[in-house]
Amino acid sequence: MDSKQKPVTIMESYKAAQTVAGENSPEYKKSMLLFVAAFTAEGLAYLCFFPLLACLSDAKPLIGSAALWLCVMFVMVVLELYFRWRGHDFDFKGTIVDVAHRLRLNLGEKLKVMPQERLYSYKTGTLNNIFSVGVEYCVLSMGIVSSVIIQTVIPPVLLIVVTFFIEWRLAVAMLVLFCIAVPVQKWQRSGSSKGKKACGLALARVESDVLEYVQGLPVLRSANQTGERSASLQSALQNHRNVQTKVALEIVAPMVLMAGIVEIGLLAVLTMGVFLITKGSLTLSVAAALLVIISRFSEPLSLFSSLTQVFDIVDAALVRITELLSIKPLEVSSEPTVPGQFDIEFKQVSFAYAGQDQYALQDVSFFIPAGKLTALVGPSGSGKTTITKLIMRYADPRKGTVKIGGIDLRQIRQEDLMKNVSVVFQDVYLFDDTILNNIRMGNPDASDEQVRAAAQKAFCHEFIDRLPNGYNTVVGDIGGALSGGEKQRISIARAILKDAAIVMLDEPTAALDTQSEVAVQKAINTLVADKTVIVIAHRLSTIAGADNILVVENGTIAEQGTHTQLMTLQKRYASMWDAQQRTKQWNIAAA
Repeated sequence: MDSKQKPVTIMESYKAAQTVAGENSPEYKKSMLLFVAAFTAEGLAYLCFFPLLACLSDAKPLIGSAALWLCVMFVMVVLELYFRWRGHDFDFKGTIVDVAHRLRLNLGEKLKVMPQERLYSYKTGTLNNIFSVGVEYCVLSMGIVSSVIIQTVIPPVLLIVVTFFIEWRLAVAMLVLFCIAVPVQKWQRSGSSKGKKACGLALARVESDVLEYVQGLPVLRSANQTGERSASLQSALQNHRNVQTKVALEIVAPMVLMAGIVEIGLLAVLTMGVFLITKGSLTLSVAAALLVIISRFSEPLSLFSSLTQVFDIVDAALVRITELLSIKPLEVSSEPTVPGQFDIEFKQVSFAYAGQDQYALQDVSFFIPAGKLTALVGPSGSGKTTITKLIMRYADPRKGTVKIGGIDLRQIRQEDLMKNVSVVFQDVYLFDDTILNNIRMGNPDASDEQVRAAAQKAFCHEFIDRLPNGYNTVVGDIGGALSGGEKQRISIARAILKDAAIVMLDEPTAALDTQSEVAVQKAINTLVADKTVIVIAHRLSTIAGADNILVVENGTIAEQGTHTQLMTLQKRYASMWDAQQRTKQWNIAAA
């Protein structure tokens, strides 16, 4: 975190809250104006003590005038309660609940359209924190926190202004106290703001590591790396503890100083008042009124100081949410086009991931014909996955163009692009829902019969039918109730139901046993019929019959052609093929 980063100002918080309020922004503004009116009335009610006590302390008490000022005070109190109640309509009428609900929906929409490169830069724990407590803190700022800030500012300002007309020296003393408190509060705010941001980052890291720990617990148990031996989680917890300790020390000093300034300053003002009484410059009734009002003057300062940490937590949440909402989606032409053909072309494409100077792809050009099978082969880290990401418009290349059906991806809306692309990953992710709903994700409008037909084509209907609840069986977190082959076939059924023109396969059979691999391969054969297929392959024997093979190495296309053509060249592909064949022979000999 940038140590020079300034804490968010009240005006910045107000503007951020307006952004979060969205279409309810006018109601939010109205709420703030009502709070201003409420606490102005409150300040005026306290100021009535000056004429009220003056009437009562007269040698011959002016009962009628005192009664009048009591009525004025009563009216001010009633107005204060009325305006405050109406100000909280934003809370009581459920508007703030609607804002929170719509904010989560807007954040969800943002995740759908933001560049995947930016999306993957967020840790899961950070996003979880933003969607849960972050939203709650944001809507909190629109009601309770905003009213507290207004209550802290308006009554003291009114008091100082009116006191100038009664005894300017006391007003100057209170103004000096107020001016001294402001920089101390800024100091406290600065330390608290940076501390809360640091705590937020540390907590997000803990949440991410806890999530990863829980998901990977079977692996950690098998490696005996649970509890204190889980290095990553323990490091995150220790870091969070260290940050909390440091922040606590940074916050305590200015908080104690602020309390001391308020108490000593007010005592000094009262001492000056007593001195002025003894000199005859101040009447006892005015001093008594000041005593009552100054005690009210101290409350907002103390309250504001003690709530500084709350404000900073709210501001940190506002900043994170507004930053997320401000991320712009990848630009699309003002006249978007839907591809009619599904060949794929890379033309002099160079790409580097965000924050990296080294190119993952360098001047890559190739053409994938529609309806053909193209394989990507090469060592890990060579750029194979980056090619598939760019086809899905993970990000735009720094140089060159990626086209589908002769149309630059920048001219295709993301939803139109993804309608025509299906992906079967090596690591299948299934949601903690029924098998029926997991398959239906490929086409939300599909009927139960269509889902079952897709499952039959993917050769998974038989094992689903044997389950106690059939298609209504809940697969568990990340599909934990199913085997790897079963999960893979369900993901293929999902892709079959989607029926996209382009299919990308990321070595879907690499981690399967022989029996599961045969079943999955049959399902894949059904899936890819008459499709444009790109497959990432490590076992070259599985793609020997491909229409075209691209050998990717160090971010470039080292060679391309059919299996026979590449073997004839006797270059990189032939070397990889021979190495894998020798490995098979070694395994047979060992057996």
